[in-house]
Amino acid sequence: MAGVLVVSLIPTAEAHCQIPCGIYDDPARIAELKEDAQTIRKAITSMQAMMQENEADPLLGFNQSTRWVIAKDQHAQNIQDVVSYYFLTQRVKAVPADVSMPGHEHYVQQLMGFHRILVAAMKCKQTVDIANVDELDAAIAAVAGAYCE
Repeated sequence: MAGVLVVSLIPTAEAHCQIPCGIYDDPARIAELKEDAQTIRKAITSMQAMMQENEADPLLGFNQSTRWVIAKDQHAQNIQDVVSYYFLTQRVKAVPADVSMPGHEHYVQQLMGFHRILVAAMKCKQTVDIANVDELDAAIAAVAGAYCE
């Protein structure tokens, strides 16, 4: 008998679920975003230090830096996934496009805040500039208050 192994290459979102099941833990998701941002900061500062420390053995520095780049990018992607699959699809509630409707300004502010996080996470993938992590931290802090009350 021949067995069949099925491997899924479809990425999964670790932002709870998309049923929606109604089980939400906003403070935990915000904490996850903050932890991912801290890891990105650690990766960048570690790469910068490592490249200076390993001038005698550049291959070692390159190897370790490569590993930090992978970790940095994975954590930035997780931030983007949590924002997209949890907050934007499940927690931010759409309102009519009429700007005079109640809640419209709040809705726009939520979208702008989460867009800011998505862009900052993208820039963290693209660079090793600590200023992008500072922006990411600030963007997360700007939305955290609404979800950690």
